[in-house]
Amino acid sequence: MTTGVLIVDDDELIRIGLRAIIDAQPDLEVLAEAADGAEVPPLVARHRPDVVLMDVRMPGIDGIQATRHLLTTSADPPRVLVVTTFANDEYVYEALRAGASGFLLKRARPAEVVEAVRVVAAGESLLFPAAIRQLVGAYGPVGGDRLRAARLTEREAEVLRLMTTGRSNPEIAAHLVVGVETVKTHVGNVLAKLGVRDRTQAVIAAYESGFVTPSG
Repeated sequence: MTTGVLIVDDDELIRIGLRAIIDAQPDLEVLAEAADGAEVPPLVARHRPDVVLMDVRMPGIDGIQATRHLLTTSADPPRVLVVTTFANDEYVYEALRAGASGFLLKRARPAEVVEAVRVVAAGESLLFPAAIRQLVGAYGPVGGDRLRAARLTEREAEVLRLMTTGRSNPEIAAHLVVGVETVKTHVGNVLAKLGVRDRTQAVIAAYESGFVTPSG
């Protein structure tokens, strides 16, 4: 199956570059482009992309607003991958909090762009633990009771702690000496109890609640 992609960036050269990278892959296809977040809802409704590559800083409707609107109003929204010039950017943090599955630097190599699209299209999060720590440390509120209200079991809390380090399900399974399917069940329970869509939002909730700290 081909993964459909929508590119959203106010810089035409960035859009051209991303299109060239993505369309060169047999399993990826750019379905449409947009220069402003206001164009996203109708394009998503028309083309039904699997992944949206979303610039965060745009005139008019920025990537944060567009991501939040898309993920809260669509019954089956696409995955959103933020594209940014700077990793340590409050816009990036707010986009991740709004529901983006990860972020990608505009200077990323073509192979990294392709891999990132494939990862989020598969339902995974593009999670960079060190970058998340920096973003939360710089911009995140700390001390909420979200984790307490979630009432995670001891094992679920342990799985969440390992998620914050960027471990995959197989890596968590190896660490805990359990099966991968068991880990998938725990991860699913964590996401459901926290009321979040994917691992990125779960990790952000863990930091913002003080369950783990940016200082380690």
